[in-house]
Amino acid sequence: MPELNSGMLAVDEALKSVLLGIKQLDYEQISIAQSLGRVLAVDLISRLTQPPSAVSAMDGYAVAVNDIATIPVTLKQIGESAAGKSFNGKIKAGQTVRIFTGASIPQGANTIIIQEDTEKSGGGIIIKEAAPEGKYIRPAGMDFKKGQKLLKAGTRLNARNIALAAAMNMPWIKVIRKPRIAILSTGNELVLPGEFVGQDRIISSNSLGLAAMVSANGGIPINLGIAKDDPGSLKNAVSQLSGVDMLITIGGASVGDYDLIKSVLGEEGLDITFSRVAMRPGKPLIFGNIFGTPMLGLPGNPVSASVTATLFLLPAISKMLGAEDSSHNTETAALGRDLKKNDSRQDYLRAKIEINKAGENIVTPFAQQDSSMLENYAKADCLIIRQPFADPLARGEIVRIVRLD
Repeated sequence: MPELNSGMLAVDEALKSVLLGIKQLDYEQISIAQSLGRVLAVDLISRLTQPPSAVSAMDGYAVAVNDIATIPVTLKQIGESAAGKSFNGKIKAGQTVRIFTGASIPQGANTIIIQEDTEKSGGGIIIKEAAPEGKYIRPAGMDFKKGQKLLKAGTRLNARNIALAAAMNMPWIKVIRKPRIAILSTGNELVLPGEFVGQDRIISSNSLGLAAMVSANGGIPINLGIAKDDPGSLKNAVSQLSGVDMLITIGGASVGDYDLIKSVLGEEGLDITFSRVAMRPGKPLIFGNIFGTPMLGLPGNPVSASVTATLFLLPAISKMLGAEDSSHNTETAALGRDLKKNDSRQDYLRAKIEINKAGENIVTPFAQQDSSMLENYAKADCLIIRQPFADPLARGEIVRIVRLD
């Protein structure tokens, strides 16, 4: 596996390794009413034709074109056709039927005169304006036809997709089941929000942020709590690992005396694929497999944990779901200030996006990029990607970005 001179794996190679270790999950059948955000497991084929017959696109009168060759002309109204209650007869020469939007076109009619172009006179309808054949008529199957594939497997369902699936007469659909992602925080210093903090303690914010990220991207977070920096506590925590599709650990992935993930979980059967990635923030990143379950070990610093989750966890969830969409498509924007030459690690700078008067996206990185600074990260709109050894860049030059949220 290609590595940089420092022994760190390049970001792209690390992502490839992660995705190679992830499999698409099986499917489940759910109600269409509960399908928002779910990913289709199979193509959806329409069960009917829409509209099932030719219908009117406007309120007015259904007529035969031959009867309106000369205008004005007075036609005899012989009935009406409304949505859900069509006219069953046939229009003959000199006749018309009052029609409403969505109603079936009566037999014998081939165009619609909108009501604004008509006038009632005694028992007749005066047609004041002509219309060509087919005017304001929606033909059968104009929207879609029975047997037509309308939504592909891998589509993440939004409100518009759900409306379409419902119109196809799909009360139940097959979707990829939601991945169950176990999240384990590590560290003697961690306490839960609301607990006593004191001088040597910090709030375990990463687990809550990552759980929200998992939920927002179609997974089910399973919080395993906080493991202390001792082998027994860590082994006890992973002993709860059952029925999950991926394990995420937070902290303990570096090389200090209290960073036990590799050593302790190694004793439990963790097979490590890589443990260092040439990126900033997030160098101490572990990927492997334990008990047959993919494991991603994130750094403990809040920004490092979230950035690495954005770049590695979200694509992993997408692959589990078989989703068409990528979790971090990149785009380009113009720099809002100068940047210095980069070093050997791929940098992800937290930045704000503004739109200038010309409608262009301008990205300005925060002056401070420390991986512990959660406030700046919460305010950021995107990450500016800087390749290893990238040359200095001047304000206005184009960079690649990954949007957050």
